Amino acid sequence: MSVNPLVRSRRHRLLGGVCGGIAQWLGWDPTAVRILYVVVSIVSVAFPGIIVYLVLWILMPQER
Repeated sequence: MSVNPLVRSRRHRLLGGVCGGIAQWLGWDPTAVRILYVVVSIVSVAFPGIIVYLVLWILMPQER
């Protein structure tokens, strides 16, 4: 059984490819992941969306 690694997407990227990579990893639509990420960032004061996105952008390797 092959496990897909969590990587930044080259095909489904708008800014850094983080949401596109998460969508590929989960098998979801990239647009749905982006919308969900923005909604959770706005609704939850405890979820600093921009900081988390920047950290993931730095830590997640880009797909080959």
